Amino acid sequence: MTPLLTRPLSSQSTARRTAVASLLVLCGVASLSACGKTISIGDSSSPASSAPASSAAPSSPSASASAATSGQGAGNSALQVVDTTAKDAGLSGTGGTVVGAAVQEAPPKWVQLSAVTSTTLSSPHLININQAALYRFDNDTASPSKSSCNDACAVKWPPVTIQEGGNVYLAGVNPKDVGAIRREDGQVQITVGGWPVYRFSGDTGPGDLNGQGVGGTWFAVGPKGDKATS
Repeated sequence: MTPLLTRPLSSQSTARRTAVASLLVLCGVASLSACGKTISIGDSSSPASSAPASSAAPSSPSASASAATSGQGAGNSALQVVDTTAKDAGLSGTGGTVVGAAVQEAPPKWVQLSAVTSTTLSSPHLININQAALYRFDNDTASPSKSSCNDACAVKWPPVTIQEGGNVYLAGVNPKDVGAIRREDGQVQITVGGWPVYRFSGDTGPGDLNGQGVGGTWFAVGPKGDKATS
């Protein structure tokens, strides 16, 4: 898989990091007005609403920095969608996401969605911070956003979940296309283009697309929620 965004040359790296740091200060880090948005969490049968992140700005710059570092956004019922990568926001690690068939014991503090290309698909598709392919399910609905994959289905196709108040970092994805719903089990699931997104338990490494086309209903999800087809 090849990232859609290429890495800058080392001579440009320092300038880019400085620019990102300045941008985060100007935008208030976790409450980026032109850089991201705040989304409320819809229930499993209604779409999530969204508002500019500036409307939920913390009361002070120090509060903003604390929110970004901890992965917490503005309140327990909202998520922050940040139009930059977790690395550029000063984070490392995975946010708590797992790989393959591993059980997600607790929702991640933050999630990153990245658009990449693959030789096996004709259009870009999304991966998480672990480089695991993400999928959509034809039996779900996007308007309103609703997941129909529960119980045994959700074991085979783990939903991409996140803590309430967490941050969603992006690379090659438009913040306006990202939302969230509350599943039947109470967990918060991320949506793209209204479609709930999932991992596949049969994918164990970067580049795996073993879930593509399964049952004629599961497909890698594109950066706008579209199907990434072969």
